[in-house]
Amino acid sequence: MSRPTKLTATVLPTGVMHADLNWLLTSPMHMASRSEPVKQRDWVEVPTHSVFIEHPSGKKLLWETGVPRDWEDRWSPSGLGEFFPVDATTEDMWLDSRLTQLGLEPGDIDYLLLSHLHLDHAGNAQWWRDTGTTIILDEEERKGAFSFDGYNLGGHIRSDYDGLELTTISEDTEILPGITLIRTPGHTFGTLSLRLDLEDSGTMIFTSDALYRKESFGPPAIQAGLVYDTVAWFASVEKLRGLQEKTDATLVFGHSGEQLNELRTGLGNSYT
Repeated sequence: MSRPTKLTATVLPTGVMHADLNWLLTSPMHMASRSEPVKQRDWVEVPTHSVFIEHPSGKKLLWETGVPRDWEDRWSPSGLGEFFPVDATTEDMWLDSRLTQLGLEPGDIDYLLLSHLHLDHAGNAQWWRDTGTTIILDEEERKGAFSFDGYNLGGHIRSDYDGLELTTISEDTEILPGITLIRTPGHTFGTLSLRLDLEDSGTMIFTSDALYRKESFGPPAIQAGLVYDTVAWFASVEKLRGLQEKTDATLVFGHSGEQLNELRTGLGNSYT
């Protein structure tokens, strides 16, 4: 693979779950009421994605790892497979297929950037054990993700990341020129967003679950059913809003099927 002359980002759809919309948006319009006690639930697509990043220095980075092929077995003890079944994923979407399409193996990645350690974001992280890849996440996320005994704590399944050598950050951090991790906690202990400053496409901010969908961003911001710290979450939304206004960035939301269908995705459709 030849070295790019510009910072390059390739968005890779990595599997599609379905879930009740109330997990993603807790707006009153989605809730039952006295006059409408039995309300139709919206069962919606919840796609996942990774981003393969090539830096002019020759470094290769991957943002997120998507959902695992064996999700049904891995998620069963937590009960979450009933709420988030990975039931709309084609063979070419699984992360191992995506790496093959790129002509890569896990050890070819110099930096694995994890927004947080939930099961649909770090589900394949063990592939990078003992590869020499630097795995980066937020310090508070690491602390929280190891703060419990047992199989899981909500969306954190300990076996997804236990035993990995993890490098942490405690402030917004530029990993390489044009590639910055932004601290946006609230969804979990230490959720991160990713800022890419691209020469042709401008600034893109991949929000992960700091913002599930456009409706989450608002205004007004609409929080999700899965929020660890509501106060921190609202502060993170406004931090992202300030960055977006300052840089005219394109925000790429964590689980928006509508937006993902509009983005350029897959090999040969990179952003530069």
